[in-house]
Amino acid sequence: MLIASSIALAMTAGAVTDVDARPRPRRTKKFEANKTFGLGLMVGAPTALSGKYFYAGDKAFDFGIGTVRYWRGRSGLHLHADHLWHPVSLISDPAFEMPLYLGIGFRLFNFDDDYNDGSTAIGLRVPVGIAIDLNNTPMDFFFELALVADFLVDHKDNYDGDLEGALGFRFYLN
Repeated sequence: MLIASSIALAMTAGAVTDVDARPRPRRTKKFEANKTFGLGLMVGAPTALSGKYFYAGDKAFDFGIGTVRYWRGRSGLHLHADHLWHPVSLISDPAFEMPLYLGIGFRLFNFDDDYNDGSTAIGLRVPVGIAIDLNNTPMDFFFELALVADFLVDHKDNYDGDLEGALGFRFYLN
C-alpha cells in the first residue's frame, strides 16, 4: 500500500508543470513559503500520512497519522500535530529553498509492547528538520528528528522519552 501510494504520488508530481507553484517573493536568508497546504507520506518513526499547512510565510502546522512498527519493542497507532517555525533558509537556489524548521507539538501513541500489553502515551514533541522546498513544483521533501517526552503513560506507570526520525515528501494542493 505504501509503495503504491508513493508511486502514484511521484507520477502525479512528474506531471506537474512549472506554473503550479507560486514564485517566491524575494531572495533572502529568511524563508518565505510559496505554498499553502500539502499532503504526502513520511517513513520512519512514524510511517504516516503527513500534512502541512502554512498559515504565514514562515509558520505552519503539520500533522502525521500512521503507525510505528516495533519501535523499542512497541507497535501501534501514532498521531502527532506540531506548530513549526522556519527561521532561516540554509540554501536559496533558483530551483529550491532549504529551510531549517523547528517546532513544538504533541503526540498520541496507542501501542502494544512485546508482552501484548496495550497502552497509551501522550506527550510533547519537539521536531527539528530540514526541508527541500521546490520553487517551481508544488512539492517538498523533508528530514526531521523529534524529541518526545511522554507525560501521560498508561504503561507500567513509566514516563518515557524518545527520539523519532522520519523522511518524507508532500505534494501541495495550493
